[in-house]
Amino acid sequence: QVQLVESGGGLVQAGGSLRLSCAASGRTFSVYDYGLGWFRQAPGKEREIVAAISRFSGSIYYADSVKGRFTISRDNAKSTLALQMNSLKPEDTAVYYCAASTSAYTLRRGDYNYWGQGTQVIVSS
Repeated sequence: QVQLVESGGGLVQAGGSLRLSCAASGRTFSVYDYGLGWFRQAPGKEREIVAAISRFSGSIYYADSVKGRFTISRDNAKSTLALQMNSLKPEDTAVYYCAASTSAYTLRRGDYNYWGQGTQVIVSS
């Protein structure tokens, strides 16, 4: 089993920055075996992908809505995933989830096998 724990959410003014972190662990877990991603879900909306990163960071994806403002990164040695969010907008308000997939790299929500509990991000105008 894999456990994912997010941290770093909070309340920030528009134009500000936040850094989300996700710590991955498990009895037989090796982060090198997993593609990782960040998703978000705003009230009344479906969960959507924000960014994804392949096992060894060779492939990275950003949703158009966050491109140029967010940066995804992973540290396999520490089994951590991060999302640096700059120039935040009120429309970035959502619960953010980190997720792990047994696929090396995928953008499909259904391919992600493990999910964190989520961390709330609120951007005030």
